[in-house]
Amino acid sequence: MRLFGRKKKEKKVFNENCVYAPVNGKTASLESLEDGMFSEKIMGDGIVVVPSDGNFKSPVAGTVKAAFPTGHAYGFLTDDGKEVLLHIGIDTVELNGKGFRPHVKQGQKVSVGDKLVTVDLDVIKEGGYPSEAILIVTSGNSIKNRIPENTEVQEEDSLMELE
Repeated sequence: MRLFGRKKKEKKVFNENCVYAPVNGKTASLESLEDGMFSEKIMGDGIVVVPSDGNFKSPVAGTVKAAFPTGHAYGFLTDDGKEVLLHIGIDTVELNGKGFRPHVKQGQKVSVGDKLVTVDLDVIKEGGYPSEAILIVTSGNSIKNRIPENTEVQEEDSLMELE
């Protein structure tokens, strides 16, 4: 049935083996970061999105296993057992939550695209911190496919396919 001539919005289907863009922006490599913990892949492999806005969404479907009170980092356990970390910025924990407005809590179930946190990117920049969205596969799953560096992405675009 159509209401006022508009088509019903189709629900987007997401692959459980993929990690999706949490924010609009441009991709970069972990090696491009000026933080050894991430650039040397000590916590795991992943990808970076340099955000063009501050509206961050869930990159996977699953459970929020960690939600830092400062709003700068979130750990996820996917429905099929993979672990993914979203870390917003480098050393942004030092802002003590200033500029971060979280929308989820630890233990909450999320779907790809659910609103996670709204970030004032100007507050991060004014504090002298990088604002990159860092996505790390902390469960050790290898990355089968990855979007190339310097690619413009929109939230919910596929970034990585995991083994």
